[in-house]
Amino acid sequence: MKYMKKDIHPKYHEKAKVKCVCGNSFEVGSTQEEIQVEICSHCHPFYTGKEKMIDTAGRVEKFKQRVAKKQELNKKAKKA
Repeated sequence: MKYMKKDIHPKYHEKAKVKCVCGNSFEVGSTQEEIQVEICSHCHPFYTGKEKMIDTAGRVEKFKQRVAKKQELNKKAKKA
């Protein structure tokens, strides 16, 4: 790459290791030597065809509670 300015770009690793929590690993080009990921094409539901629920801190339940509360308020407003 003869058009790049010298000493301003990070070092590029052509064989950077990517490690997923599922145990899969592969190599890519990156400015980081090693990359840790939580989900990859080996375990992502889109690619595997299997649905996996990732719910941290009960976010789905909190959302369902908010929706139920809003529906209850709407019913009360219609009665009044």
